Amino acid sequence: MIQRKSEREIELMKEAGKLVASIHRKLATMVKPGVTTKELDGFVEKTLQKHGAKPAQKGYHGYAFATCASINDEICHGFPRSEPLKEGDLVTMDFVVDLNGGLADSAWTYTVGNVSDEIKQLNRVTEESLYKGIEQAVAGNRVGDIGAAIQSFVKPYGYGIVRDFAGHGIGPTIHEEPNIPHFGRAGKGQRLKEGMVITIEPMINIGDWQSKMDDNGWTARTRDGSISTQYEHTLVITNGKPIITTEQNQEGLWDL
Repeated sequence: MIQRKSEREIELMKEAGKLVASIHRKLATMVKPGVTTKELDGFVEKTLQKHGAKPAQKGYHGYAFATCASINDEICHGFPRSEPLKEGDLVTMDFVVDLNGGLADSAWTYTVGNVSDEIKQLNRVTEESLYKGIEQAVAGNRVGDIGAAIQSFVKPYGYGIVRDFAGHGIGPTIHEEPNIPHFGRAGKGQRLKEGMVITIEPMINIGDWQSKMDDNGWTARTRDGSISTQYEHTLVITNGKPIITTEQNQEGLWDL
């Protein structure tokens, strides 16, 4: 069942989004060679506690961490760990915040030191594809319009668009209907309505789209070992331009 949010619920989710965005801006200054994703995870959890918020994914179906930290060929749901990040790595930090019952979810991919031009292009295309999808996220359009916009933008680069994981509705739990694939046909799928809150989170691989699961039952990585990247925002559907609750350049971000 798809739930449309009240004005009060949306305001709570917008404030949670500001906290998520503020943390991502801080993480961007922290990711460097020698830092561990376990340290980054600890920073996120302590910051949330300090500001009266909770890591919504910790404990979700038994997940043990405040963040997902996916490195290089890991597509999503990577476990934070103690091995230091190395020059040339990519790491995607993905987390969900619960602030006074309002939820917000955002993933962002960070480069570790200097990376190749190939990886820089992958990051740029993936981030741009996110905003191409967001442009279609207006009341009256359909879910397929989002996926088609992302697919048509990414296709000329020859990258693989992950199909096994998708965006989703959010609130009151972290995963709600509808699913938001990052490929598809325009004019098809669930119609978007004012008051819906969804995530769009394209996961794009340099190589093939196919994934495989690690033995831990959570971490997905590319089947061919190619590099993967992900960018995600939470947004509110309106009759006009969607409200991106996790936008990192918005006013009123938290002082961390």
